[in-house]
Amino acid sequence: MTGQASVRRMGRGSDHAELLSQYGLGVALGEVAPAGSTPQPAAAAAAAAAPAALQNLVAFAVQLCNAKYGATNVITEDEFHQIAALGLEPLMCARDDSLCGQVFQYGHTVVVPDCREDPRFRSNPFVDGRFGEVRFYATTPLLTRDGVPLGTLCIFDEVPGNLTEQQVTGLETLAAQVVDVLDLQLRTRQLDATVSELRRSNELLGEFAGRISHDLQGPLTNVVGLAELAEDEPALQEGPAGTYFKRIGASALRMSSMVENLLGYSRVGGAAHPRVVSLAEVVGAAVDDLGHSVDGVRITVDDFEGKADREQLRVLIQNLLTNAVAYARPGVPPEVRITGTGTPESWRLDVADNGKGIPPEDYDRVLEPLVRLEREGDPAGTGIGLATCVRIAQAHGGRLTFDQTPGGGLTVRVWFGSRPS
Repeated sequence: MTGQASVRRMGRGSDHAELLSQYGLGVALGEVAPAGSTPQPAAAAAAAAAPAALQNLVAFAVQLCNAKYGATNVITEDEFHQIAALGLEPLMCARDDSLCGQVFQYGHTVVVPDCREDPRFRSNPFVDGRFGEVRFYATTPLLTRDGVPLGTLCIFDEVPGNLTEQQVTGLETLAAQVVDVLDLQLRTRQLDATVSELRRSNELLGEFAGRISHDLQGPLTNVVGLAELAEDEPALQEGPAGTYFKRIGASALRMSSMVENLLGYSRVGGAAHPRVVSLAEVVGAAVDDLGHSVDGVRITVDDFEGKADREQLRVLIQNLLTNAVAYARPGVPPEVRITGTGTPESWRLDVADNGKGIPPEDYDRVLEPLVRLEREGDPAGTGIGLATCVRIAQAHGGRLTFDQTPGGGLTVRVWFGSRPS
């Protein structure tokens, strides 16, 4: 492998500094230490940016090569930083003073049996006694997938030495693993940035939905009110006009309900604030909110305590109870059993009804927003309730699934604090 790597010469300049910053290795310290200045302890920011796995890879390199010292190094435009080291405290110095800084752009592994005998290094301050007395030295570049050098993995000793071909190959393999660790750190930083942006977008969406809901509800309320007034006018109660006004009022009420449901969907499923709550107490609050719409429904609930965002859990149960009533079987009094199982940290909510149920082939489809089955006898709806429940489950690190209730009906299962397979 030695000498075969393809390297882009980006060791100096703003582009290389930007690349290091993307990897979380931006270590600017203000004024650059001039060549010949005494090496200083490595910047705390540089050491903190390095994953702990790098220390293990350095230790493995030292053991593999039978050396005394080893380090993973980041090389900036003018500086040399050890971000993980074995046998010495990480340090930083001027790039031109470092051994790796002299061969950084070679793009391949360099093995020096005795630096005092090599004209490239014999006058280096880490060799001639000013900063150290390095004799044996080996280094291999840390190259990105695009061939851009980030730094080096090196081992060294105060006595002459050498590496076998197998040791050179092993050192290069470890250098590739160092880059894999740094790539993982880069991807993690990018993912964190994406998550932050998505969280911000969701917040803006919620604010937008709130404004739109408010702006739409005003005109809709006027339409409903005027339609009701028109229905009360004797002169308009007969003939087609009365029918038209009734339809106008009913349509406006449905639109108002849809706006409210869409607003609820946009607001839930974001950041959850779980705390231990009583399932029975939350179900009681949901039933109170539903009022007369659940009169005559037999609802039983276990007295279970689990961790959840109380308001989101209440919205979820309220939606499931509403569906249980809306999709009851004709002539069969609706019954709903609500249970919780597990531990407060990781638990499952089961809401089982005795209604019409959902065909298994439609399980995935009905979880999408605005999707309804449109079966004969089904009431009008928006198709938002179950999609809202899915978002709440996801906000709690879980998911929502369906099963058939023994004897007929639908059982909705929601996990909290776990990601079941």
